[in-house]
Amino acid sequence: MANHAQAKKRIRQVERRTIANSIRRTRIRTFVRKVEEAIKSGNQAAAKAALQAAQPIMARGAQKGIFHKNTMSRKISRLSASVKKMAA
Repeated sequence: MANHAQAKKRIRQVERRTIANSIRRTRIRTFVRKVEEAIKSGNQAAAKAALQAAQPIMARGAQKGIFHKNTMSRKISRLSASVKKMAA
């Protein structure tokens, strides 16, 4: 158990950040799932719209350190390729 005031404060901060990060992580996964569902449904317009909504949220998650930047970059790239492939 923490005995110093600063250590106790760090514990409080970590608890707050853990909650905020879990909310952000869930939000990102929801947006990704919406894009994947739109791709599976075969509706390119909906998939494109969902991807456009998801990209800034995903990029922000990488910027905040919720996910690694290369992971988000790879996911965005693969989703974009899947949406683009629907046209062909």
